[in-house]
Amino acid sequence: MNIRIYNSLFIVLLILVSCKKKDPAPLTTVVEFTSTSYQALGTYDSLGKPGFLLPRDVVSPALLSYITNTLPEGKDLRSTHPDLLTTKAIADIAITQQSDVFITYVFQHGEYTSTFAFYTYPTNQPPSSTSDIKVITYVFPNVGERTALSIGDKVKIGRFDPGTSIGFVLLQKSWDPNTHQINNKAVHFCSNDVLNPEVDPKLKKHTVLINYPGENKVLIGFEDVDRTLAACDHDFNDVLFYCTVTP
Repeated sequence: MNIRIYNSLFIVLLILVSCKKKDPAPLTTVVEFTSTSYQALGTYDSLGKPGFLLPRDVVSPALLSYITNTLPEGKDLRSTHPDLLTTKAIADIAITQQSDVFITYVFQHGEYTSTFAFYTYPTNQPPSSTSDIKVITYVFPNVGERTALSIGDKVKIGRFDPGTSIGFVLLQKSWDPNTHQINNKAVHFCSNDVLNPEVDPKLKKHTVLINYPGENKVLIGFEDVDRTLAACDHDFNDVLFYCTVTP
């Protein structure tokens, strides 16, 4: 082959290779809780409703109005209350004296049959990976679409010692209404951002905790959709609870 032609072909090949588009960087990673064991807080029926509910809370109109104004349906929290999404925003419940902790269901706006659960860790040793989460405890097996829960349904999740922090997790599409089982391999959206699947630090948060001092409650709002997807509205009210700590 003529050397000039060979060189020309080589240059064309070099250009084609250099112009080849690189594969885009992944937007999410697979997060597996292989070192974690799972347990239920108590029994539940075929609809996923716990058998250990306490007398129902009366959720005040003032609190409902506050929730509507703070986490409005379909409104991107990055625009309405960006302060709630900062890295300094509280992500868990830190226990400073021996306390009983209660969770009350308020409502859901999601489309998935998801499961609400919690985990604990030493306050001075926040998790850096899933291996730091030893146990996840199911509280409400089905809090999403077609949930049997009613506003004000309340449970006690335990008595905790000082130095303990409580984190929360929503297992997306984990409740199977046919088998009445929970799939612990489902995607986990945790209140500790480091445990969530999104790569972009600005999109890793899936839980907002909001102090409501007037009633000594902490609101817990979840975004139940992968935040890298166009379908995500980032309103963080897909499932909403509040936490009460006594004393």
